[in-house]
Amino acid sequence: MVIHLISGPRNISTALMYAFAQRPDTRVLDEPFYGFYLQHTGLHHPGRDEVLNTLEPDPAKVFALIAQAGQKKEHVFVKNMGHHLQGFNFDQIKNYRNVFLIREPGQMLVSYAKVRESPTLDDIGLKHQQEIFSWLEAEGCQPLVVDGDAIRQNPAGVLARLCQSLNIPFTEAMLSWSAGARPEDGIWAKYWYSNVHQSTGFVPPTENNAAVPAQLQDVYASALPYYNLLKQKAITD
Repeated sequence: MVIHLISGPRNISTALMYAFAQRPDTRVLDEPFYGFYLQHTGLHHPGRDEVLNTLEPDPAKVFALIAQAGQKKEHVFVKNMGHHLQGFNFDQIKNYRNVFLIREPGQMLVSYAKVRESPTLDDIGLKHQQEIFSWLEAEGCQPLVVDGDAIRQNPAGVLARLCQSLNIPFTEAMLSWSAGARPEDGIWAKYWYSNVHQSTGFVPPTENNAAVPAQLQDVYASALPYYNLLKQKAITD
């Protein structure tokens, strides 16, 4: 089975990838469509040249690599960003178990702005996530939704429910990992993964959420309805 995580940036997607990497029955892949996304959009993300020199740029070949990974393990966990799914035919994901990872957009924007200034609605991917979710629902694919803060508040409970929905056994090994860089990391980890590299498990959310700055209020207002639509579908403990 291919477990396809469709996340936005600055969420716990990497931590969730690490959790699934602890499973002996699962191989994980880190954002395999990132190279095509940068090539297609022309965006200048940190480490752009390294990504383009490392990742397969042809989406058809990426799908083949995912299938190949599935020959070595019972399950493949593909960490993906919702906004990376553009500019090519991604109908193949209808054959996957799709899991949408969401985060309150204000906190996502505050975090994203620490790495890239002036993030846009497209940068955080919530609109695209919601559109893909609705498409998958219309196709009868029964996509799942998890909220990153819910996992951080009760990792065992929410992950157990997620595994139950995926029809795989939950194991407590998913709750912890070794600190530091990991072999499954993408080449871009040095730019984006500093916080998760300091972790050994899911960290509870902070009580005091940072205020959304004035220059990001319009993006926040545009993103909030998409988040609320997906939040209604989210798995709880």
